[in-house]
Amino acid sequence: MFSQNTFAPRTPTIDINELESLIAQGTVQVLDVRDPWEFTMGHVPDAIHIPMQELPVRLAELNHDKPYAVICASGGRSQGATDFLIAKGFAGAVSVWGGTSAWARSGRPIVR
Repeated sequence: MFSQNTFAPRTPTIDINELESLIAQGTVQVLDVRDPWEFTMGHVPDAIHIPMQELPVRLAELNHDKPYAVICASGGRSQGATDFLIAKGFAGAVSVWGGTSAWARSGRPIVR
């Protein structure tokens, strides 16, 4: 039998309802890691855009004043980017489950 410590810790994740609440409270900065064409098709208002493949070389553009809610299209890329940020000392970073797709489907505002 495996002990719980055998497995790597899970990526911290929130859903779009939690994201909306954190945005309203002003306690999180949204980081969109999708490709540029995806970002221009529509994104969460006030999101910072750094494509995932550019994140390692653009890390210095981010600051530690607020935790980041990392978002992509559905949640896959944001998990990897969140793990990367946490490993680089960005405590409090979370991945948004369902991503921009879930945000848009819910009727929440999208910037085009």
